[in-house]
Amino acid sequence: MKRFMNKVALVTGAGGGIGSAIARRLSNEGAHVVVTDINLQGASEVVDGIRAKGGNATAIEADISKKDNCYSLVKQTFALEGRLDVLVNNAGINRRGNLLFISDDDWEISFRVNLDAMFHICRAALPEMINAGGGAIVNTASQWGLYPAPNHIAYNTTKAAVAAFTQNLARDYAPHKVRVNAVCPGEIHTPMLEAGVQRIGKTIVDLDKLVPFGRIGKPEEVAALVAFLASDEAAFMCGSLVEITGAQAVA
Repeated sequence: MKRFMNKVALVTGAGGGIGSAIARRLSNEGAHVVVTDINLQGASEVVDGIRAKGGNATAIEADISKKDNCYSLVKQTFALEGRLDVLVNNAGINRRGNLLFISDDDWEISFRVNLDAMFHICRAALPEMINAGGGAIVNTASQWGLYPAPNHIAYNTTKAAVAAFTQNLARDYAPHKVRVNAVCPGEIHTPMLEAGVQRIGKTIVDLDKLVPFGRIGKPEEVAALVAFLASDEAAFMCGSLVEITGAQAVA
């Protein structure tokens, strides 16, 4: 399928994990993908892989925990092709701990990356999407934002806010034909997950056993869902929070 021919997509946190899979999927379907990450090397490697397969992609280094960088990122994206059709707010961090354990710094950076950056990037992109007659925004929330996991108060709270932000944005801008939806993944096999599993002395196999489907998810499966929500096939989906969990309940 080539659902994104002649379209421009911006994907944050695309230097690895789910973000890189989303960037590759959108490129495979014809989009010019702006791959942005705080890790320029990771973003560049994703772009190199896309170009090696004949795709069109550009790497931009951006620390979106800083407000000005969010607006600069959108400005740079528009400078490339003069348009932005698909925005995927995927970047996120996970600072662990309950209320009495987590540090002030971890709490604050969680909000700056997981929520505030989304606010500023959308504020920068929306006027251009409206002027163009519409667009698609897909945010990465989390199953844990809907059903909190223990000892992750900052992550759970920010992802719950992402879900609420998504539905508010959808209600406000659906009349302008800007569709806003969110994916809510459960356990997905990413480098961030592997690091967390190793930290607590478990393995991916241990996690697989907890999922009714028999295994945890793959980044490519989340990417496929994001591509659907961003495509014209999901033309009437707006304000949806779509779980992708393999039927796993929060532990």
